[in-house]
Amino acid sequence: MLVEMTELLGRQVYTPEGRLLGEVDNVVVDVEGSKVDGLYLAETSPMLVEDSRPTNVPYRWVSAVNDVVLLKYFPRRVSVKKAGARSAKEEEAAAPAR
Repeated sequence: MLVEMTELLGRQVYTPEGRLLGEVDNVVVDVEGSKVDGLYLAETSPMLVEDSRPTNVPYRWVSAVNDVVLLKYFPRRVSVKKAGARSAKEEEAAAPAR
């Protein structure tokens, strides 16, 4: 079944566990490669994405498209890495040599 890109807009996106992630607001296209690169969701479930932040789901994570979009993979929870927060290894690497 072929689906036009415009038909994806507004479709609900579900995780492999059946949890509603959000609705497709836009389609990200690789023009040079002539393929769909991802699905952009402007609003997402706060249970799955911190602060309901906009998310681009890679199209390779899509399992099926019909009345809804079903994903074959999605992380348990997506959180935003704070700017300036570094791990101990990053801190050590950034320290000047003595």
